[in-house]
Amino acid sequence: MSAEEIIDIVDENDRVVGRSPRGEAYERGLRHRCAFVLARDAGGRIFVHRRTPTKLVFPSLYDMFVGGVVGAGESYDEAALREAEEELGVSGLPRPEYAFTFRYDGEGGRSWWSAVYEVRCDGSVRPQAEEVEWWDFLSEAELERRLGEWEWTPDGVAAYERFKAYRAARSAEG
Repeated sequence: MSAEEIIDIVDENDRVVGRSPRGEAYERGLRHRCAFVLARDAGGRIFVHRRTPTKLVFPSLYDMFVGGVVGAGESYDEAALREAEEELGVSGLPRPEYAFTFRYDGEGGRSWWSAVYEVRCDGSVRPQAEEVEWWDFLSEAELERRLGEWEWTPDGVAAYERFKAYRAARSAEG
């Protein structure tokens, strides 16, 4: 998505209240929607990447999610699949499995509603060069080790911590 593409602006309850070009929404700190997709390979390892320095938000930081901004009139589900296929450089992914939605409130007035998903990507990936500077599939143990060593996107870390709690709660339910 370019800075000129139109996105929905939402309120504190995730209700659409307007539309704006993406770049302007970032500049003015307007709350919008994002889809986060935790992509795993056939061995269960998690796709981790370093964002390119040209990204509008959190350039050159590591992330354990692929995804991005939900377009105007687009559903979270549609954006999750579109973004996962674009960033991983694949087509024909299964529909990402929805986990939960939360509101991210970060520094500098950055705020967006974030729908979190998980998907399995069995084939080889060809990450989008405009989005991904480096990538690898890491085990959860390796990812946990790297959390204290690398500089990560704060919204990705927030989503990942919530995802681990969500998964633990589901395991406890049986």
